[in-house]
Order: sequence, then structure tokens, then C-alpha cells
Amino acid sequence: MHHAPMTTAARVLVTLDRGVARVSLHRPDKRNGLDLEMFEGLLVAGERVASERGVRAVVLSGEGKAFCAGLDWAAFLAAGPAVRDRLLDRAPGRPGNLAQRICWIWQEIPVPVIAAVHGVAVGGGLQLALGADIRIVAPDARLSVMEIRYGLVPDMGITKTLLGLVRPDVARELTFTGRIVGGEEAVRLGLCTRVADDPLAEALALAREIAARSPEAIRAAKKLYQEAAGRDTAAAFELETATQITLLGTPEQMEAAMATLERREPVFGEPG
Repeated sequence: MHHAPMTTAARVLVTLDRGVARVSLHRPDKRNGLDLEMFEGLLVAGERVASERGVRAVVLSGEGKAFCAGLDWAAFLAAGPAVRDRLLDRAPGRPGNLAQRICWIWQEIPVPVIAAVHGVAVGGGLQLALGADIRIVAPDARLSVMEIRYGLVPDMGITKTLLGLVRPDVARELTFTGRIVGGEEAVRLGLCTRVADDPLAEALALAREIAARSPEAIRAAKKLYQEAAGRDTAAAFELETATQITLLGTPEQMEAAMATLERREPVFGEPG
């Protein structure tokens, strides 16, 4: 079994196992609360995973009893205004500031990202999970757009994540009240994809299933759905066709088809 460390930092751990990258928030004593080091670690981890061609799927999870309890207010109040300035810093040529980047970078990664949500995912922690393509949630998890409780609005990419998942009135109700929802309700509302008693095990199993599929087709499918969302019907249909043409008849596509017909596991190289 290949299980190699890719990135190791005090706050975020990244390992690669047979094409599945696992990104783990590693501050369990603070329920993975977001301090500046966690922000920086998540950005480094996201950029590292995005650049690694051997990655075919990503699992985003939290160590300990929670996915992420949101902003660590005590750490930021103690650190002073320089930390706030760093969070608001915008990298040239990239959308968003540091706080927004750690939630959005998972959409920029060319392969599927699955969040395994347990314990709490509130405030910035929920916004981090919303940046994934798929969210598997524990039935007893607690999720909240909690910023209103602190007299604030959510500002970590939520206008491009939450509004694409739930009805506008649901997004408003969650934002205006900051109420906590459990795993089952989160799925009903569209916040999460499905419930599992062990979200991490389920997420890893799903990631391994995805990793066994055609890497180029998986990357093309993620890009297709992202780009089609902002187009009219005719342009979206044209994009479907153009994307399909890039895959048809390639060695990888032929291997996928033959493996299915021959009822065997396909063998793929790394994406080109």
C-alpha cells in the first residue's frame, strides 16, 4: 500500500494513498478552530494537492471530535490587527482573500473533493465544508451559518457555495438566524449530500471508487459542471459536446470501455 506524506504542518496533514489525498485539519484540542496557522496550512495543502498529478480524489476531514468549530476568536483577538490584514490579503491573479481562498481552493482543484463532516461545522468551518464537491455528514453533526451571532455576515466564499446548494430563502433563513441543523436536516436542505454513521470511512470509500475511474473523464466532468453553470442552454450543450469530443477515442477512454465490456478493473496512467 502506498501511503506517502505529501505535506505535514502543525495544523494540516496531507497524505496520498493510491490516488486519494487526505487533507486533515489537525488541531483537535480546539475542535480544529481556525487560527492564522490553520488558514495558512489549508492554503498550502490545497495548493499542494492541486499541483499533484497523482491525485485522483481528495477527502477533507477534521481530527478529533469535530470537523471545524469555525474561527478561533481568542487566538485572533490576542494576535492583533496584523492577523486581520493577513486574512484580507489577496493574492495576485486569484479570486478572494486568504479567508475566502481556503474555502474556494477546493473548487479549483481539478478532481473531486469530498468533505467528511462530523461533530460541529459552524461559521468558517461550515463554509470550508461547502467548498467541497460532496459532503458526507454524521447524523448527529451540528452545522450552522453562525456569523450572525457575532453581528457579522459570512464572508468566506459563501455567496458562491451556499447559494448554489440551497434555495435562496433557505440560505437567508440560515444566515439570518444562525440556527443549528443536524445531519439529516442538512441533507434535506441540500447543505450535505448524504448521511453516514462514519463519514470519514464513507468519504474514503467514495474517493477510492472515484480514483478507480478514468482520471481524465473525472477531471472533465468536474470542469464541465463548473463551467456550464454560468452559460445559457445552447452554450452549455455546446460545452457538453466539446468536452465529450476531447475524450472519445483516447487510449484512456478505450481502456475504460474495454474494461467494462470485459468485466475487469481498468488500468490507467497518470492524467496527461
